[in-house]
Amino acid sequence: MPTTSTQRTYRYLRVAISGTVAVIFIAVLVTIPRVGLLPSLSHYYYTPARMLFVGALITVSVCFFALSGSGAERVLLDAAAMLAPLLAIVPTAISADSVPGITVTCPGACVPDAVDAEVDVGLATYLIVGVLVLAVAVTLALTGEVDRRGALLSSAIAVVVLAGVAAWWWIAPVAFRQWAHLITAAGFFGLIAAVAVVTAFWPSDRRPPPRGLKASYVVVAIAIVVDVAAMPVFGNVRVGDVYGIFVGEVLALLLFVTFWILQTVQYWRADAGEIPLR
Repeated sequence: MPTTSTQRTYRYLRVAISGTVAVIFIAVLVTIPRVGLLPSLSHYYYTPARMLFVGALITVSVCFFALSGSGAERVLLDAAAMLAPLLAIVPTAISADSVPGITVTCPGACVPDAVDAEVDVGLATYLIVGVLVLAVAVTLALTGEVDRRGALLSSAIAVVVLAGVAAWWWIAPVAFRQWAHLITAAGFFGLIAAVAVVTAFWPSDRRPPPRGLKASYVVVAIAIVVDVAAMPVFGNVRVGDVYGIFVGEVLALLLFVTFWILQTVQYWRADAGEIPLR
């Protein structure tokens, strides 16, 4: 049976989200011969892989907004979409000699001064675009073009995120650069774990997934939480050239793409009227 334009768009966006993880992994693998195995995936922001790393995360954000569904799933994915660009804009703190060719003058780990201007421009753009998107979302909700309750709740979360980022960046820019990436990463993957639980027990189309798929969602959610919680403890553990944080980030991305593939399989053959869009 031929697919509709809505079905194809829905499928392509889902495939694109999975593809962003492939882009990150491939970019890192191509870069390793040039710079070696770095302490974490996030360290590759400071390498020639940066453009692909940033582009992939921005793409995830756009696709999340387009596919966020309805109900609790919508609110959670909209929140994750707000965090994904921050992962791209604010790099992780690094220590001296951890990335070849990058000078770090601070004691311990920090975001190098050389990227301060890029971070500032990125944050300013993020906040301005965020406000514009928020204005459009509120307008659509008030005019009845989208579900008003869900849209206004997502908008309220967006206000909190935007205001929090702006205040922290303005009041304590050094602390913001030091910790924003780590906190945002934990929040992002925590939201994905929550989406997996919601999909298992309270799906947006009101139909619970098959038992095996439900169990898979729960396992993925638990694994994400355990992985994120373990990274601060085992992140600096090193076996040869491999750090615990590197393994943890790879595992987090694999769990993310696993969840997304499972959900894509669940909804792949949905009729146009059954697709859990807004």
